[in-house]
Amino acid sequence: MGTVASLLSEHVNLRLSCVDRLICGGYISGLQSEGMVVRFLLHRGYPIPSPRGLGTIHERFVDEINRFAHDQGLEIVRFEKKASKEALARPYQDAAARASTPGVVLIGKAQERLPGGWRGFRNGGTDSHPHFTYRRQALYVDHYYFYLFDDDFGPGFIKVAPYAPYPVWSWCNGHEWVKRQLIKQGVGFDALDNGLWRVEDPEAAKRHCARFSAGHVRAFHDRWMNTIPGVITEADKRAGFHYEYSIRQMEISETAIFDRPQSGRAFFDAAIKDHLDLGRPEHVRLVVNRAITSRTPGRFSTEVITKGVDPTIQIHYKSSKVKAYFKESRALRVETTINNPRDFDVRKTLCAKNWRMLRRIGAEVNARFLASLGEGAPPPPDVTALEEVVLPSIDADGLRAPGLRFGDPRVMALLASLAAFTHVVGGLSNARLCELMRSLLDRPYTTRQATYDLRRLRRKGFIERVEGRQLYRITERGRANATFFTKLAARVVVPTLSELEAPLTPQSPVPRTLLSAWRNWERELDALIAHAGLAA
Repeated sequence: MGTVASLLSEHVNLRLSCVDRLICGGYISGLQSEGMVVRFLLHRGYPIPSPRGLGTIHERFVDEINRFAHDQGLEIVRFEKKASKEALARPYQDAAARASTPGVVLIGKAQERLPGGWRGFRNGGTDSHPHFTYRRQALYVDHYYFYLFDDDFGPGFIKVAPYAPYPVWSWCNGHEWVKRQLIKQGVGFDALDNGLWRVEDPEAAKRHCARFSAGHVRAFHDRWMNTIPGVITEADKRAGFHYEYSIRQMEISETAIFDRPQSGRAFFDAAIKDHLDLGRPEHVRLVVNRAITSRTPGRFSTEVITKGVDPTIQIHYKSSKVKAYFKESRALRVETTINNPRDFDVRKTLCAKNWRMLRRIGAEVNARFLASLGEGAPPPPDVTALEEVVLPSIDADGLRAPGLRFGDPRVMALLASLAAFTHVVGGLSNARLCELMRSLLDRPYTTRQATYDLRRLRRKGFIERVEGRQLYRITERGRANATFFTKLAARVVVPTLSELEAPLTPQSPVPRTLLSAWRNWERELDALIAHAGLAA
């Protein structure tokens, strides 16, 4: 079996980095406070800004949706609870793609939770001039889904809530956008679900993946918000009521297409084997194409990965995550899913600056994840490099760096902490190091100790500080050395010493060569001591 690094470098035919799934939210910036709601109703011509005005706007909006459906020859479908809306809409979108006819292909509605809908209440005043107050509440109301086929983006949808503050949501996919650009350019390709398998012009595919931007997504919104029924009129826009858009979910993926399925299988076999005992993944999940409930008979443990069983290695960080999985038995897919840009100190607003920052963060996380799995891993450290680690040394700034003594429990726990997957996404902090060390040492470990350990790891070149933050990234050298020492201890030293210390019994199996040699050496040494008369 090849190594992780060799399989990625020698058995990959195509590699693409692209934005994948993208969910955006739209909100009316002029309807986010109680005073704004009152101003909106006054602007709409209601001299008394009562909740009845919001009710009238809602009824007119629903009527517009019904007229739109009638004019387009579409039936409004009620989505059943837990039904797959995408699966129901996909045949209509595929038919539109075959016919090359962009447009809304299906309208559905489903009762869903609206987290912050405006509700109005009587609050004093007279019958001729009542006073009202408005509060935001969670409401369970009908939402309308406009499933569409777009000339630039292929399949997508816009979801609207016809209740104040009239939020909208959109879904589109970067890979689908790239496919549409290749079709327009006349470049042939074979598609994966949410990706590309083979492309006649790989460089063209890479260029399109790289140039996909926030501007394309905003054009998608503007195009369809001007097509489907909406609450906001041109007069409303002139009065300052218009939609702003934010990034709710963004997936940045790295896809490596293997030359044959066996190479992909070998990659995950090597990755799981290489990392399972290092405490690096929080979970290694085997995704089985079968629904398992409490009533399903039998035991479920997977020993051999076969067709229909795909491994997934996944890391969670705050509300975001990164995972690697085997896609359609053809490709390695590594994807960072950012469910809240604020997890990475980025604003949610859909704009070029935030888009570039999120793409860069996703690409860096994917690269660190692959490096942790073994891509580009340097060879084992030589004698000089090992001496620099275990012995005291002087760093580039002339500061003393204490040695990291191999075998010392605290040092070994420290190195195992660096080999963990959990800080690949967010980095290593003092608090996170304390958490990891306490679980590995099973004894108290203070923030002061963590500060000392972080300082010596930094001087040894194992970590580097993130500029402007109390956060650290593992260096390539640090990852290689930490992994080497952790593997050496976990797979060679501890098992061997345990086996050598175990007494032989008549029931023991035939000893291994190493154990036999060790016993022979012990007997010869005892004989030499007895012959020299040195025995006590």
